[in-house]
Amino acid sequence: SHISECSCSYVDLLAVALLGLLPLSSSLLTGDLDDCFCDVESIDVFNNFKIYPKIKKLTERDYFRYYRVNLKRPCPFWPDDSHCDIKDCHVEPCPESKVPVGIKSGNYNKYSQAANSETEVTECEQAKELGAINSTLSNQSKKAFADWARHDDAQEHFCELDDETSPDAEYVDLLLNPERFTGYKGASAWRVWNSIYEENCFKPRSVYRPLYPLAPSRGQVLVCSSGLCLEKRVFYRLISGLHSSINIHLSAEYLLDEGWGRSVWGPNPSEFRRRFDSLEGTRRLKNLYFLFLIELRALFKVAPYFERSVVHLYTGKSQEDQRTKDLLLKLFTEIRSEPEPGHTSGHSDPREEFRLHFKNISKIMDCVGCSKCRLWGKLQTQGLGTALKILFSEREIQSLPEHSPSRGFQLSRQEIVALVNAFARVSTSIYQLHNFRSMLNEER
Repeated sequence: SHISECSCSYVDLLAVALLGLLPLSSSLLTGDLDDCFCDVESIDVFNNFKIYPKIKKLTERDYFRYYRVNLKRPCPFWPDDSHCDIKDCHVEPCPESKVPVGIKSGNYNKYSQAANSETEVTECEQAKELGAINSTLSNQSKKAFADWARHDDAQEHFCELDDETSPDAEYVDLLLNPERFTGYKGASAWRVWNSIYEENCFKPRSVYRPLYPLAPSRGQVLVCSSGLCLEKRVFYRLISGLHSSINIHLSAEYLLDEGWGRSVWGPNPSEFRRRFDSLEGTRRLKNLYFLFLIELRALFKVAPYFERSVVHLYTGKSQEDQRTKDLLLKLFTEIRSEPEPGHTSGHSDPREEFRLHFKNISKIMDCVGCSKCRLWGKLQTQGLGTALKILFSEREIQSLPEHSPSRGFQLSRQEIVALVNAFARVSTSIYQLHNFRSMLNEER
């Protein structure tokens, strides 16, 4: 299966904006989305009234709120000298006593009830059993098995996954550590994005990105994807859309007041305007819609994987697990109620090139100095990588057996949690974009 680009064409409000008659950030993105059988207005209504409420409720379920991540991995590209001392950068790990037993059972790559049946054994008994098994293996053999497993898994993954068995890996409650503006910014933060654009993406030669792109005195920033073949434009627009989505989150959850020991967070229209009130800003918002359609298409394609009776979103609480799966299936039903987004094309298969470049990007997320920013950067990068894995595995998904697991295509719990939460973040961005339009209209 090949990913194709939904080339976006909009009603010409840009000319008005360029004449200084209307700020770009307040202009209503409108018009047809070519090849996608939809337009911006339709996407806004579809997301804000149908998708966003369901995906928000889904991410509040236990299966999707606990994410195991290693925030202590060193940056592999430059000295890790940029750790943020701002208190809001801190991530509060979740005590394992609070994590559902089915999630922390140790079967990180298994999702079905049958695969997790050993969680009925008490933790002490389980430790004893595992100890008895492991005592027959030498340390060298165990390391070899682990290396083989990591190598086999790496051939399918688009991201550099954290080793969930590492002592530095911790469970994080995503609801208690929301993505928001922490104050982490400047040269250190931009070095991460600069590395992503300059070194890992299929960057157009004409792109110029200064160290501080938001500073008006640095000159105009020109970002375009003209002159690139289709696959490279797709990859570039995905990264740009992710960047835009994160910027909207930071503008929507901004520290407005820190008095009397109680922090107040909320939308900051001025910050939103600062980030998007430019020609480049409008292009990046277009790429946000493109990212939404790509991840929506991945969910459309992966629905049969989850609809099988052998798949359980297992936490150890059977009634809650069933309700969680019912919510997920309702989301798939809503997605399928609309025409399938995007289409396939006859271009060459860029799977391996995509995979290698995207793995590099996931590694760069270990260079983010702010722990909370690193958490959400790693999660959203992994979620997008999982979406790409799905889109390149359409044939394998279509041939999955109904009543038994398949080796042809598998998703680990870590990938499932990242996929759903990453799409929820993009859905939230489009929802917040509507709110910012209203606020900017009121200001005018």
